[in-house]
Amino acid sequence: MPYCASRFHTVRRPTREVKLGSVAVGGSNPIRIQSMTTSDTQDVAATVRQSIALAEVGCEIVRVTAPNVQAAHCLKDIRAGLTAAGWGAIPLVADIHFLPQAAMEAVEHVEKVRVNPGNYADKKRFAVRDYSDADYERELQRLHDAFSPLVRRSKELGRSMRIGTNHGSLSDRIMNRYGDTPLGMVESALEFLRIAESHDYREIILSMKSSNPKVMIEAYRLLVQRMDAEDMHYPLHLGVTEAGDGEDGRIKGAIGIGSLLLDGLGDTIRVSLTEDSVYEIPVAKAIADKAMSLWGAGGAGGPRGDSIDPFHFERRSTSALRLGAAAAVGPEQPPRVIVRIAGASHAAAALKELSSPRLKETPAEGLLVPVGTAQDVDALRAAFRAAPGAAGFLVLELDPGLRAADVERSLATAEGALVLLRRFGGGDAAALAEWAALARRTGHFIAVDATPAAIAGLAGALKGVGDDRLIVTFSGVPPPGADHPVGAYRRIAEALRLAGISAPIWIRNTAETAVQGDNSFLSRLIEASFLTGSLLCDGVGDLVSIETESDPARAARLSYNVLQGAGARISKAEFVACPSCGRTLFDLQTTTQRIRTQTAHLKGVKIAIMGCIVNGPGEMADADFGYVGGAPGKINLYVGKQCVQYNIPQAEADARLIALIKEHKKWAEPEPAHA
Repeated sequence: MPYCASRFHTVRRPTREVKLGSVAVGGSNPIRIQSMTTSDTQDVAATVRQSIALAEVGCEIVRVTAPNVQAAHCLKDIRAGLTAAGWGAIPLVADIHFLPQAAMEAVEHVEKVRVNPGNYADKKRFAVRDYSDADYERELQRLHDAFSPLVRRSKELGRSMRIGTNHGSLSDRIMNRYGDTPLGMVESALEFLRIAESHDYREIILSMKSSNPKVMIEAYRLLVQRMDAEDMHYPLHLGVTEAGDGEDGRIKGAIGIGSLLLDGLGDTIRVSLTEDSVYEIPVAKAIADKAMSLWGAGGAGGPRGDSIDPFHFERRSTSALRLGAAAAVGPEQPPRVIVRIAGASHAAAALKELSSPRLKETPAEGLLVPVGTAQDVDALRAAFRAAPGAAGFLVLELDPGLRAADVERSLATAEGALVLLRRFGGGDAAALAEWAALARRTGHFIAVDATPAAIAGLAGALKGVGDDRLIVTFSGVPPPGADHPVGAYRRIAEALRLAGISAPIWIRNTAETAVQGDNSFLSRLIEASFLTGSLLCDGVGDLVSIETESDPARAARLSYNVLQGAGARISKAEFVACPSCGRTLFDLQTTTQRIRTQTAHLKGVKIAIMGCIVNGPGEMADADFGYVGGAPGKINLYVGKQCVQYNIPQAEADARLIALIKEHKKWAEPEPAHA
């Protein structure tokens, strides 16, 4: 059963409407924006101030942690303070993890209660044991008894609830039967959902959060498929948890949330950043606006899905190409980064900039340049020879009026491989054959830029090119009512599969794919995360480009950051860092920046920085090392899921973390540029 109405254009998934006081989620309502306070909940005045600050910048739902009964009781005064300040329409959500007693207190005062199935009245000790069917049923009955009082009281008071599964805090019962998997996350939520339905209670929203966008995307897709099979239509809250800060945190959030919104899934979102909460709101609003602009646009006919398995990641199999001495493309290679410059006259300056040592970790592996004459080709070759190492290969974007005969001499004498990029229509089979023959005669490659429909029409000609000389891409934007850009690439991948063509696919983020009228960096980042990130998480994409001619170095860096956010290519250290909340035991923002400063040069090392362990050491499953608040002023250090050092004074914790990294042979001294 498919998980969405279409993989090619956005058709919003129909859900029941759930009310949070005066704010409705799901149904025909817009995507709702939410965030969370970071103050100590028992500091009522500070929490009210933060809630108002969030509301003033457009946050529609505010979540407040309630780690104990005392904090839960303070929600009454926080609710009263907001109402007195004129913000009574803003719903409050109590965040509950371990204590049913805190939930029972919180539900008296707020519009919604969030429970984590892995923590709520459950165990998580990473114990390995076999659960017989009888053991499992007894555990489910215990959960039923523990969760039912909150369900009944929520129903009596007209409160709503979020069942919020977290990848890092699955119970031992779930872990032993389903493993640390998206399926385990889904089953954890469904256990609680079925208990609620047994009481005829359905004012529920669900979430499947992970710090890994691939895991998060697969879990939500699987949840929807499983709910559809049981005729359940609950709204979804989307988020990538512990995404981090800065550009990286925004990219991770946009990849995970955007991928699902493009498929029509999602009714409320939060972008989790290790920054002041108010900075989450503009990013979330930009993501929501982008998604909602696609609603109601109709959609092209044809099949609902493609051959990609949406529940298990597998990279698309392609042929291997050697585009340069250090720029192989293919199934065993990471996606290659191409940057664009304005023209041949700009090549020398751009190549000089791109050869800077500071760009060593984010090199322009390919240089894309528009050419209109043979003289442009000659000028580019000269600039390329003068800047060895600045880029691995050249891509010539051929003017539509340029003929193959015009550039044959220049191509025949060119050193190294060139990629000839040209746009073709469905009726251009003869022109494609001519250019492909030229590429083969001169030892170069052809990149075919075409719509999905044109690809299908050119299938025979593409087969004639041969997978050893061919790259396929799409630089335009589908017409209104047709596929969205991600859908267009999915359709191209499917057309190539049906034609038996395994050519690499180049994902291009161009001015045509950008939101018209918004050239801000945030807009470009979100566009790239939606398009490139979504496709990479589907296993599609062998070359990528984010084409902002004005700053090729920044475009290259953004490309690498999107690749890293999607888990497709590692170019630097990665930080899993939670957003702060009332449970946090140290200043997350300054600590994250301090640790980043000392360890950012450790390429391929993943470090988790967690204010507490509420989301479970499982959230650090992909991390090499963890720096976790254990008590006020005390830090616990982890290797993977295993805590190896307890209650270290925070003043010593940075040095101890570095020593631990050295002990496990992951340390390297920073080069002077990093230092």
